[in-house]
Amino acid sequence: MSAFRIDHTMLVLGIETSCDETAAAVVRDGREIVSSVIASQIKTHERFGGVVPELASREHLDKIVPIVEEAFTRANVTQNEIDGIAVTNGPGLVGSLLVGVSYAKAMAFALSKPLVGVNHIEGHIYSVCFENPPVEHPALALIVSGGHTNLFFVPEPGKYKVVGRTRDDAAGEAFDKVAKMLGLGYPGGPVIERLAREGNPNAVKFALPRMGDNRPDFSFSGLKTAVTRHVRESGLQPVQNGGEPSQAIKDLAASFQSTVIRSLVTTMQRVAKEYHPKTLIVAGGVACNGALREAASATAADLGLPVYFPSPHLSTDNAAMIAAAGTVKLEAGERAGWDLNANVMLRLQNIEVEDAELRKRVRYRL
Repeated sequence: MSAFRIDHTMLVLGIETSCDETAAAVVRDGREIVSSVIASQIKTHERFGGVVPELASREHLDKIVPIVEEAFTRANVTQNEIDGIAVTNGPGLVGSLLVGVSYAKAMAFALSKPLVGVNHIEGHIYSVCFENPPVEHPALALIVSGGHTNLFFVPEPGKYKVVGRTRDDAAGEAFDKVAKMLGLGYPGGPVIERLAREGNPNAVKFALPRMGDNRPDFSFSGLKTAVTRHVRESGLQPVQNGGEPSQAIKDLAASFQSTVIRSLVTTMQRVAKEYHPKTLIVAGGVACNGALREAASATAADLGLPVYFPSPHLSTDNAAMIAAAGTVKLEAGERAGWDLNANVMLRLQNIEVEDAELRKRVRYRL
């Protein structure tokens, strides 16, 4: 069964304000980006080493109106020409989410347009639909970002089974914390990736996290502790005032990154062998990482499967992916009521079926 296709032309406005990007996009038919506008808050939060929720929500309040207006201007369409509105309503920071949800509800009411709420993680799954062939189901999606590290089995569009999740820090969060520890600034992912290219990934031996119950979950807090111990025991000095990182820091960055990536791809490979998907998806902010893309591509080749990534500008938080996911919901007749609210703990609908039964059905379909 192919995914992410609809039967007739539909223009959907997407709005995303779950964390520290204010974004709006107009998407046609769930697969063509007509316009996409993103206002980042990195400069606001970098001196704090992470996102400050109150500052984030204030910036969303300042930017939401001009960002949405700019999306319409770039798309060269009027507000009345859209067929519906899709907005992220969770998970995320409550103050940030409320800005987008409130604005979307007001616009939907004023224009008499249908409205749907979209789970932010589901948006990331749909971020691959713009520049790749239609996804063949069943699919296996690895979503890796600063706030999320999850594996989802997707037997068909809109149906999800959580098969793996982080038990503590998300992968992107671990990158940020290690970068802060080493004096490398925020966000940590890009700078660690850059330094890792000049480092030896085998210089520091870190053990892969193991789950005592053998579930295909992730854990990065122990790795973060191991990095802390190595810094203390080796006498490694963090970078001071934007100075040049030492070779030892580059080696540590490469070793840390390599361990995170091995944990991600080996777990994905294990689950793929169990669930037999037709397509692999790797998405989320950490999917920008070139080393992760290389490792995931090699794993996919070993499995004989295609793997789809979003382009870098669609890997981080954006509204095009929210509009794409929302298009499928609108086409299916789904509508949100005026009681739609922010839900910081919002989870994807988890299909209720025993693993053995699900695997049997999937194998039969293949």
